[in-house]
Amino acid sequence: YWGVFKKMKIYTSLLFFSLIALCSCNYGIDTASHLYESQFTCLVNSGLQFAIVRCYHSYGAPDENAPHTIANAHAVGVPRVDVYMFPCFSCGDAASQVQDAVSYLQSYDTEYTAFWLDIEGPGQYWGSSTSDNQKFFEDLVSEAQSLGQTVGVYTSSSQWEPIMGKSYDGGKDLPLWYAHYDYDPNFSDFEAFGGWTEPTIKQYDDVSPYCSLGGACDSNYSKIV
Repeated sequence: YWGVFKKMKIYTSLLFFSLIALCSCNYGIDTASHLYESQFTCLVNSGLQFAIVRCYHSYGAPDENAPHTIANAHAVGVPRVDVYMFPCFSCGDAASQVQDAVSYLQSYDTEYTAFWLDIEGPGQYWGSSTSDNQKFFEDLVSEAQSLGQTVGVYTSSSQWEPIMGKSYDGGKDLPLWYAHYDYDPNFSDFEAFGGWTEPTIKQYDDVSPYCSLGGACDSNYSKIV
């Protein structure tokens, strides 16, 4: 029985990864780690279409790994590279944080497409006042857009609603990258929240099945690149 179980588990895993490879979707990763050219080469050979790299720490400083990881992705031909910023509410001055993140990337002539704002951690990374949180978020968006950034929002209903309030829809006109670890690369699970009626990207697993990267990357799905 144990031998049969192991075979079934292997077949199921192979089927899952085969479906990812054969579907018309685009596989992507996001990472807060420093990834090298060799790792991106392996990922591209496994079907990688996009990467999203952290550019700003939750404690309020640019991520020094970001320009180098992004350069490595471009060097091996990753079709699209974005960045995400994990803002520091307790540090204050949202505009200055965005300026620091963008100017640090620009100092390395870093090329990227979208600038995602990571909105998560109610009670941990955000304040207890939804109105204060909303104002901070709006300042982040306003400053990023004034600097020519293509802004999107990373969040989920379980994070957004406690932080911003269930009725707040101040991000609805921005692309949505949502998290739901159901290990299923499609949008069939999506339920509207925060004014968003359709997503752009889904983070569906907190590991990558490719290239022995494991928890160094999350797995994402998108219909576009």
